[in-house]
Amino acid sequence: MATYILFGKMSLEAVRAVSAQRTEDAIALIRKHGGEYKAGYALLGEVDYVVILDLPDTERAMQVSLGLSRLLGISFRTAPAVAMDAFDKLAAA
Repeated sequence: MATYILFGKMSLEAVRAVSAQRTEDAIALIRKHGGEYKAGYALLGEVDYVVILDLPDTERAMQVSLGLSRLLGISFRTAPAVAMDAFDKLAAA
């Protein structure tokens, strides 16, 4: 599994639709694609949400990112993440 960070920007329609059920539906979509929801945060500023997921591969990361955008009305920018210990090993090679 690889870790992906999703940065989300809400539309006005998405703001109006915020609910616990919508969050549950989003987590179900992540699991449907073999992923694991690790954490999510609402933010103040240019980015409204940050979500941390473990997903099997890039293809499923794309499917989840697009699926969440359709489901939630939130535009996501998705980036792969590497843990610092793994990054240190890569940098030393």
